[in-house]
Amino acid sequence: MFWNVENFFDWRNDSTTVSDAEFSAAGERHWTWKRFQAKANAFAKALLWVGAETGRLPDVIGLEEVENAFVLRQVLTKTLLRKLDYKYVHYDSPDHRGIDVALLYRTSVLELLDSKPCHLYADAGPPGAAADSVMATRDILLCVFRDKRDVVPGLNGNLPEESNPPFRVDRNGRFAVLVNHHPSKYGGTAGSEPRRRIAVERLRFLADSLAALGIDRVIAGGDFNDTPDNPVFRLLEPALTPLHMDLYRRGLGTIKYDGKWQLIDHIYVSSALLGAPVFSDPSAGNVKGHANTVVGDPSVRTRMQILRIPFLLTRDTVHSGEKPLRTYTGPRHTGGVSDHLPVLLEWTVPP
Repeated sequence: MFWNVENFFDWRNDSTTVSDAEFSAAGERHWTWKRFQAKANAFAKALLWVGAETGRLPDVIGLEEVENAFVLRQVLTKTLLRKLDYKYVHYDSPDHRGIDVALLYRTSVLELLDSKPCHLYADAGPPGAAADSVMATRDILLCVFRDKRDVVPGLNGNLPEESNPPFRVDRNGRFAVLVNHHPSKYGGTAGSEPRRRIAVERLRFLADSLAALGIDRVIAGGDFNDTPDNPVFRLLEPALTPLHMDLYRRGLGTIKYDGKWQLIDHIYVSSALLGAPVFSDPSAGNVKGHANTVVGDPSVRTRMQILRIPFLLTRDTVHSGEKPLRTYTGPRHTGGVSDHLPVLLEWTVPP
């Protein structure tokens, strides 16, 4: 599951960023402990809803717009999630607003083998470039897992240096997750396009590096801040294939802008994870989402959905239909979680 949780700051003003001061008890948003806790509880409720509707809690949850590890600890220890076995992965990024990507995973199912934050470089240079070329934006978070249901003897869990991989690894039971939050269109689409291209090129580099290490099962998802029709995303092929194109062609989306749904939260997978067709009618069955199908390895079933969780939506009084219930609408606190709907990848491998 991937979800942009929109400015998930704690209520303390404990950094020098403007956004942290804004989202504090004494700040412009009057972001208090009570409001923070309400958002944390709604987030936990959304995960439990997914578990109830699909029959399984998400094993991995990639998150965007999280301020720090304190937020994650509060979510995992002060809500109903405290009864579950989630742990988190988080690194502080150089983002100028002080927001990061993060990841939650279930320890009963998965073993975290390694993780690292992967910077974006202003000159699009290789890893090891000068520190002053690191872009003031979110890193791409790379995590490698082993499924505990697979027995892999003698597995080495260390990630080699990207520039000179010293060994190849057994792919059995291993898969990688890349959590993305690419630069926004702030300042205009044309002016911001080069920054997003750098992010896409960096993602392709990481996917190719993982393949060179023998890790052929790769999932990349998150907020790409652009719709799938941008030709820049073709740079990811054939290393990564989009699972969301059918959803996009049907006019479905994860955010609503000027009354129209837009799909800027994407999921890409490597060819080893492309599944056989899964035909599903969103109006039937248990999952209240939109299903997408991809043709691939007939032994694998892969499906992406946009999760229309009822309590994450509110009536669109300006246009029509529904829209995501945000935490704030302008300066007014409206008590929602995010302006994005979460997306879910179901990946099933027969025993």
